[in-house]
Formats: sequence, structure tokens, C-alpha cells
Amino acid sequence: MKLSQIGELSLLEQIRRSFYKKSKNVVVGIGDDAAVVKPLGKNLLVTTDMMVEGVHFNLHFTTPYQLGFKLISVNVSDIYAMGGKPFYLLLNIAVNKNTNTKFINRFFDGVKDALTLYDTILIGGDLSATNIGISLSATLIGYVKKHIKRSGANIGDKIYVTGYLGDSACGLELLKKIKRHVPLLSAKGKELRAKSKDPMLYAQCSKLFGEKLSWKVVEPLLRRHLMPEARDPKRFLKDATSMIDISDGLLIDLTRLCNESKVGARIYIENIPVSPELKQAASHLGISPVKLALSGGEDYELLFTALPNKKTKAFCIGEITKSERVIIDNSGRERPLVPEGYQHFAF
Repeated sequence: MKLSQIGELSLLEQIRRSFYKKSKNVVVGIGDDAAVVKPLGKNLLVTTDMMVEGVHFNLHFTTPYQLGFKLISVNVSDIYAMGGKPFYLLLNIAVNKNTNTKFINRFFDGVKDALTLYDTILIGGDLSATNIGISLSATLIGYVKKHIKRSGANIGDKIYVTGYLGDSACGLELLKKIKRHVPLLSAKGKELRAKSKDPMLYAQCSKLFGEKLSWKVVEPLLRRHLMPEARDPKRFLKDATSMIDISDGLLIDLTRLCNESKVGARIYIENIPVSPELKQAASHLGISPVKLALSGGEDYELLFTALPNKKTKAFCIGEITKSERVIIDNSGRERPLVPEGYQHFAF
């Protein structure tokens, strides 16, 4: 059935029934002209992110479920990067009237599982028709007692990242080879990690990658791109002096942090955390794993700085300097730190 057959009112009522979760802090939720929420006596955090078909996602590679899950994760990552906790979501969707209702239902399944993972509530939004590609926008509201900005880094601070870098970019390169959907679902939401075995997919992967790349190697890389999970910063909050999430690539996001803090940075290639799966897959694809880790983007790990005398359970990749911005390779040679990574409107 198409959306044009059920109409906007029916779809809205279906959404309202599906997202019935209540909270004592939500006075009025979905159904009125505006939601009403009670403040929690903390600083309010508000962020928004768009995802546009053909720019941020390709429906040949991405299922509607994965699209819904990822839309929530990328917004949660921004709240986490400020040291906060997400609470309320507003969701805006523009789709073609001929879109199948199954697509919409699966999209909202992904949204719901992500909201469950992050303990967040959908409180409203907007629906619209479009004659071009799908356009999605989420606005996420959170709270924080003490926020962490990009501008807090000081000379001598150590630079940390919370996990492996480059996995998402490598996952995208693998998807370009596979050229089809990969049926991965949330491991922590309503549905389990995989719905069923897909013999055709496994056979295709075996044909493409042979014995060199097993499904055990490929799956976490695909997952990191299709369904990233935002990194909760609570373990690092007491130590962090500045923070940003890595959405467009380590180098460009580190540059943003340095620009806001008016400092430089020195990072060491040998300290950049790269997963065994990335090393193996990148070698097979003929791509430098270091390049993917430095500028691949969409890792949604956290990049933060902390005082040098703090013991932090994260990967230390360098230190903040007065003004110079350099990368030190494994031989000790220096090269300029250039803000490589994804940029809208770039040629």
C-alpha cells in the first residue's frame, strides 16, 4: 500500500500509537500544535541534523530500518559531544506520496529501536510530501549539568579518541562492492542482531572477497557505517576540557576543535586506533587504513582533550600545542595537519 492510499491523518495516528511511551516530564506529546515538557533544572541542549537522499544515504545500500536508526544516532552523538543526555526528539520527514507504507513502517522500527537504546522519547514533528528524494531532519533536546565545548583545549592537554577510526568509511567501500542491502538490525533494541541468515548475501561476499575476508571481518565494518552507535561520554566527563564528535573525519573535526580553542595540535600516526578488521579489509581493497582513519568520517566516536596528568581510559593520539598543527609518521617525520574530510559544497 502507498502513502497516498492511507493519507496523512492515518499515518499520523499510526505514529502516535507506535510511539506511546510516556514520561512524567512530558506534559503534552504528539497530537497538539506543540509539545509541552517540564524543564529538569539543568542546561538545555538542542541539536538538529538533516539526512538527504543522494547526499547522506543511498537507498541501494541502506534499508529503511537502518536509515531510521542512523538518523537518531547521529543526533544523539551531538548531544553526547556536549557532555549531555538526550531526552526528547522532534522528527521531520518528506517523502514521495507513492512511497510504500512498508518502507515507512520499517523506517519507524529503526527510529523506535534507536530511541529505546538511548532512552529518548519522540514528542512530535512534521510530515510532508516531495517529488524529489527523501529528506529527513531530526531535532534532539537534551539536558546537561555542565556542558563541554570545543573551545576548552589548552596547551599541553592530551588528545584522545574513544574508539577505532575508519571502520565506517571502510564499511562504505565494502558496500560499494556488494551493491545491495545488508540485513543488519539493532543488537540492543526491539529486534535482535540479525533477523535471519541470508545465503545469497554470504555467497556474494564469498565470491567478491574470497577466503581473505570472512563475514566475521566484514560485518562489524558494515555495521559501523549502516548503524553507528553514539559513544556515551560519561566515563570521560570529569576529565575532558574540550570535546567534539567525529562525524566528518578526524583531521577536519580536530581542526574545528583547534580553531575554536585557538590552539594547535600534534598527533602521532602510530597512536591512531585502527581495528584488525579495518587493516585486513583495507589491505584487500587496496586502500590505506591510515587514510580511512584520518579522513574517512562517520565514525561517531568522541574526540576530546584532557589535562596531561589525568589517567583516561581512551586512546591518546597526541597533544595540544600553541599553534603548530602537524602529523608525526611512524618514522618521526612531520607533515602539516591538513583538515581533510567531508565538507558540504566542496568540489
